[in-house]
Amino acid sequence: MAKLKKIGVFTSGGDAPGMNAAIRAVTRTAIYYGLHVIGIRHGYEGIINGNFKELKAFNVSDIIQRGGTILKTARSKEFRTPEGRKKAFERLRSAGIDAVVAIGGDGTFAGARQFTEEFDVPFVGIPGTIDNDIYGTDYTIGYDTALNTVVEAIDKIRDTASSHNRLFFVEVMGRDAGFIALRSGIACGAEAILIPEIKNQVSNLKDFLEKGFKRKKSSNIIIVAEGEESGGAFAIAEKVKEDFKDYDVRVTVLGHIQRGGTPSAYDRVTASLFGHAAVQALLDDQQSIMVGMVNGEIAHCTFNKAVKKHKQVDMEKMEIAEILSV
Repeated sequence: MAKLKKIGVFTSGGDAPGMNAAIRAVTRTAIYYGLHVIGIRHGYEGIINGNFKELKAFNVSDIIQRGGTILKTARSKEFRTPEGRKKAFERLRSAGIDAVVAIGGDGTFAGARQFTEEFDVPFVGIPGTIDNDIYGTDYTIGYDTALNTVVEAIDKIRDTASSHNRLFFVEVMGRDAGFIALRSGIACGAEAILIPEIKNQVSNLKDFLEKGFKRKKSSNIIIVAEGEESGGAFAIAEKVKEDFKDYDVRVTVLGHIQRGGTPSAYDRVTASLFGHAAVQALLDDQQSIMVGMVNGEIAHCTFNKAVKKHKQVDMEKMEIAEILSV
């Protein structure tokens, strides 16, 4: 892309550990190839408001180990309107920004796809969300760190559950997808895992608990994805209390601690590879694509597929989790 001289980079949607590592990689790769880099604060809202700052190599020093995002993140209602997107285009044009790297989830990529169609500004996406629910990549930035945070918390909960013969329902993030619940459940040896992809799990859970009660099982850890159809951990716990009055039932909602913290080594490396690949894609005249990782290799997926297609949970792993919980 001969005209490419200046690129923008922003983070959007929910923050995820490793976003700063991606910002660093985008900035330093672009500088290496002689490009100017503009950091856009507060996502699409920042484009509309012209919240721009040029990034030099020193601006992204000492951030690879930090959680959150130095560019901040936000959701923009105005960008969803034609008027808002036109204003965003005018801001980019007046700042001389030729292309943009967008770090976020499917909502971020949906906005980028529409914007590119309307104004022909090249966008390349980097998948950053702890939910790991983006089609076209095996892993998203933040997923590994969130998993480790969940596992550490549940290990501690297991200690107190065993000490007091308690039944713990632990709610993890995953409104529409059960990737965190499934993988953390296997890692922690959870007795049961409830995810949005499988319906009517509460009745099966009661059968399972009945068998465990007869075996005098001293404690149970039940992992519940927040989007589970029965209403989340508190609602399910109330239903179970009615049938198992001898159990001391407790609920823990891990919430936003899953988004914070120092990114794991895996997330730092993955984010760095994604950031480098995103700039390379722009230099190769690519647009409206997301960079991802498939079978350990960098891969490209169109925004259209990343937004429209649904990433499936590996049901074989769910079966393995059930076998290991006997």
